[in-house]
Amino acid sequence: MHGLMMDHPLTLKLFMLRAARYFPNKEIVTRRQHDYHRYDYREWYQRVQRLAGGLQRLNIQMGDRVGTLAWNTHRHLELYFAVPCMGAVLHTLNPRLPEDELVYIINHAADRIIFVDESLHPLLMRICDRLQTVEHIIWMSDQRISDQPFSETPLDALNYEGLLSGETANFDWPEIDENSALAMCYTSGTTGLPKGVVYSHRAIVLHTFAAALKDALAIGESDVVMPVVPMFHALSWGLPYVATMLGCKQVFPGRFLQPKNIARILEKERVTISAGVPSIWLPLQEILSSGNYDLSRLHTIPIGGSAAPLSLIEAYERMGIEIVHAWGMTETSPLGTISRVKSDLSQLPAEERLDFRSKQGLPVPGIELRGIDEQGKEIPWDGQTMGELQVRGPWVIREYFQDERNEESFTEDGWFRTGDVITIDCEGYIQIVDRTKDLVKSGGEWISSLDLENAIMSHPQVLEAAVIAIPHERWQERPLAIVVTKDPLPQREEILADLQERFAKWQVPDDIVFVKEIPKTSVGKFDKKRLRAHFANHQVDG
Repeated sequence: MHGLMMDHPLTLKLFMLRAARYFPNKEIVTRRQHDYHRYDYREWYQRVQRLAGGLQRLNIQMGDRVGTLAWNTHRHLELYFAVPCMGAVLHTLNPRLPEDELVYIINHAADRIIFVDESLHPLLMRICDRLQTVEHIIWMSDQRISDQPFSETPLDALNYEGLLSGETANFDWPEIDENSALAMCYTSGTTGLPKGVVYSHRAIVLHTFAAALKDALAIGESDVVMPVVPMFHALSWGLPYVATMLGCKQVFPGRFLQPKNIARILEKERVTISAGVPSIWLPLQEILSSGNYDLSRLHTIPIGGSAAPLSLIEAYERMGIEIVHAWGMTETSPLGTISRVKSDLSQLPAEERLDFRSKQGLPVPGIELRGIDEQGKEIPWDGQTMGELQVRGPWVIREYFQDERNEESFTEDGWFRTGDVITIDCEGYIQIVDRTKDLVKSGGEWISSLDLENAIMSHPQVLEAAVIAIPHERWQERPLAIVVTKDPLPQREEILADLQERFAKWQVPDDIVFVKEIPKTSVGKFDKKRLRAHFANHQVDG
């Protein structure tokens, strides 16, 4: 017997039409070089229709890939909806990737058009003669295209505003199958070539519903949402789609991501929810705590990408801002878990509640997870036993796009192997212990680099810390700490003594190297691949 409900497709068009119809006067704001661009959902929707018409005129068909090389801006938000709602596939490109990887991704996805921000135009020009399928580039700027030197490109170059100006705001949106591709993102490629993840309309609609829940990101219509996480990284964690679905005011920082710029935007636009990786909020900590900015409206900062140090959570809590720990991946659209303290744990002492908040938390409704040990068995919920995190759900990848590595990434019974190592406590909260490739195996025992990093970063004079495994003749591997400090500089022995109070002697790094900066990946995580290569011959005593 079947249910007697309408078989109405779950597509992004539902959110786009809702925002335009019910919240036409809500603002969308973008930070520019000298001012702010402002308009409302009414004008935004008119431009989205004209953009879709322009793409149709360029012969973009169902399933064609449309690349974007762009920062967080209102134009990028227009592309977020126009491209998938006309049946094409949005492909967000990460400008921080090495050029060879960027070329590989564009060619592998077979992008036909690339929309490029003005500041990223030189990057595209350096690689455009290696692009095999791109027919047009669309330059996104307030200036006229005739003011810019496009003569060097072998591609047909057009101006975004010119593309829209020739269209009317009455695009006839097609009916799209909910399982059709909506967007593509590629993994950052820390182990081999980047892998393509293709999101469906159904997956993103369900992910958007789940992300907005009170026990997830807890976003409502009255919120002012500013994603600092880039729109080219896992669809900005889905925040633009959640905010549009709910009719929130949206604020985009553009390319102006320096700490003081972010602080000014947060204050000026009275942002209530912002989000980004820890490396964004660590340098902002002192600026925001100075009292020079009115952040009375900012109440929540979801953090993902890597673990937020306890010291960071505590520092923002003193400012009345809640850091909400989350975990996810490009392959999970990306929200997988979120750490909010259960109501029956709310009476615990503050220190114990903070311990729960520092973990990656519980799976959001719709996601199933498990930890699997080296023998292929599920790990117990004891908070100690480690295993690989495996997940499944309606917005979890089932295979990579045209990739030979699919077999190794999925289990025989259909779970996605994340490569993260976790423990699960008695309440079901997961804690990411490490990536499988980042664990330190010393004398046959596993050492968590993340636990050591969080402990080192709790020192008041430490800004950042990364721990890596380096070869050791006797113990196979030993941990090495690479640390960025504040003034005054802490002593090596001071940090080691602090660690010896928290960890067994064999877990404590044998050495600490002080550096001015720790290299980051294209999505803001510590680049441990580069660190391991750089310090491969570092000598550790013991």
